[in-house]
Amino acid sequence: MTAIFYSWSQEQGRLVREGRWSEVDRENVAEEIESSGREQFNKLESAIRVVLMHMLKWDHQPQRRSRSWSGAIAAQRIDLEDVLGDNPGLTPRIGEAITRAYCKAHLEAANETDLNLKTFPEACPYSLDDITSRPFPFE
Repeated sequence: MTAIFYSWSQEQGRLVREGRWSEVDRENVAEEIESSGREQFNKLESAIRVVLMHMLKWDHQPQRRSRSWSGAIAAQRIDLEDVLGDNPGLTPRIGEAITRAYCKAHLEAANETDLNLKTFPEACPYSLDDITSRPFPFE
């Protein structure tokens, strides 16, 4: 099945490049483009979610800070940078991704810390700059 899809994708790509629009499978090509966009947005949201979860844990359980938390933040920041670098069209949707990611991150942080969900702010307290640049040195 994968080989068939790959062959179809190559063929459709060739037709688009050659400007042979009447031969392009428009509906399926449009669906593939939309699907790819959703997949990339989900990767963006996922990277932000992990950073936010660890930031919440870092801020609300200072006694449990660890090198693994700061390492996870650093790794997800790289993923976040990669997704945005590969998909600059997602930049206008960063605010949406942060909002969606935080909804999950604060639930996960509460679950992982055994702290009451009300311990964490309802809305994301972190700016994009915090998410991408705030230092998290392991002490």
